[in-house]
Amino acid sequence: MGGAKAKSGAMDKEKKKKGTLVWRPVCTQDSSLKEPVIKDVTVGLESDCQMQKSNDKVIEVKNAIVNSKALEDDIEDEAIKEKPELSATKHSLSIQVGASVIRFVKGKAGSTKEKIEKETGVRIILPSSKQNDSIFIEGTSADSVAKASEEIQRVIDEAVKTASFDYSHFVSLPLAIHPELVSKLVGFQNSILGSSDACIDENPDGNSDGDNSEDSAQEQQLGKESDISVELEVVDDEGSVKVDVSVRPLDSNAPKENEEPKSSNKSDLKIGKSVFIKPQTFHLTVLMLKLWNQKRVDLAAQVLKSTSLRVLDALDNRPLFVRLKGLDLMRGSLAKAQVVYAPAEEIDSENRLLHACKIMIDAFVEAGLVIDKDAKSELKLHATVMNARHRKRGKKGRFSSFNALAIFEHFGSEEWGEYLIREAHLSQRFKYDENGYYHCCASIPFPENISS
Repeated sequence: MGGAKAKSGAMDKEKKKKGTLVWRPVCTQDSSLKEPVIKDVTVGLESDCQMQKSNDKVIEVKNAIVNSKALEDDIEDEAIKEKPELSATKHSLSIQVGASVIRFVKGKAGSTKEKIEKETGVRIILPSSKQNDSIFIEGTSADSVAKASEEIQRVIDEAVKTASFDYSHFVSLPLAIHPELVSKLVGFQNSILGSSDACIDENPDGNSDGDNSEDSAQEQQLGKESDISVELEVVDDEGSVKVDVSVRPLDSNAPKENEEPKSSNKSDLKIGKSVFIKPQTFHLTVLMLKLWNQKRVDLAAQVLKSTSLRVLDALDNRPLFVRLKGLDLMRGSLAKAQVVYAPAEEIDSENRLLHACKIMIDAFVEAGLVIDKDAKSELKLHATVMNARHRKRGKKGRFSSFNALAIFEHFGSEEWGEYLIREAHLSQRFKYDENGYYHCCASIPFPENISS
């Protein structure tokens, strides 16, 4: 009996040893819905019924894998569908305003920018460098972005009306193209400063239309060869000098000790080289402009060019000469002068030049490029020779004046000469071409030859 059991057990072991191995996949799924992991499991010999069940299990597992993948895809699709909805609620706008107005949009310590952001619910990104002159506005709705843009434009419109927003361009009639006139200006400056190189290279940033550049060097001692005798004393650290001035001929002798000067026009002056305009920039000013971005500059250039034919007609296609004679004041008094200029008059007295200038001015006004104050001001053609605004500001932020009594006594009737006006320029302040004159953004010709 025991032998039979042993024999039966041996036969069972032999069957298991000779049995066929079946590989059946088992699906495991983690909670993060990742790709299902299939593990291989070894099972024993099975009957046909068991094999069928096994096949059914395989199909079931495959279906589970497919369904799991489909579920994962559905979730990803839902996430993708949500993204356009989120981006649709974000609106942005980039506006070019010009580097010169960024500080007004920012406000003191960022106060203006923060106020607009708070009122409109947007985010305003200001440029990080002077090379970039655009402002980026980002908000949750198109209305909020548009409102912020309108508010920024309002701030700019108000800023350009103030004196703190300086002029960037102007319409000029170049006079420095005449070498003989430049030489006379150099002589004028030498006579006052007693320098042999007055303002030729010492004041590279100076201009006659409100440049606030600082004095570039200390004043040189006034020489004995000057038409105006002087005594020099340095009185501050800015290079300004206190000058005791008496107007006398070059061959006059200095007064003896305890003897009063022959001239009674004795006054204390504070005149620096930077007060004088740079001779290479000498011109007649027609119109001052505030063009704070490239779009406005381009428009201004187009406006000037569009007036060319009308200007030629106004000039009757004939050359035009102007006479410069004497000196006059734009602002201040002789004792406290701010701007000294040489008056210009048309030689033939037909007012052709004034008519041509009015055509140009009206075109800029119609294009919306002139602020109200300048649009209403009367045209006064002038060639500035001295301007107190060139100087360094005082402690209170004001431009100091200078005493011009002796200057007017000596040069008040100066004959500067007659000169042909060859063209009109849209000139850019603080930037110069290779000839030393203001950078030309656009120009139109004036007649140079008598038409047949």
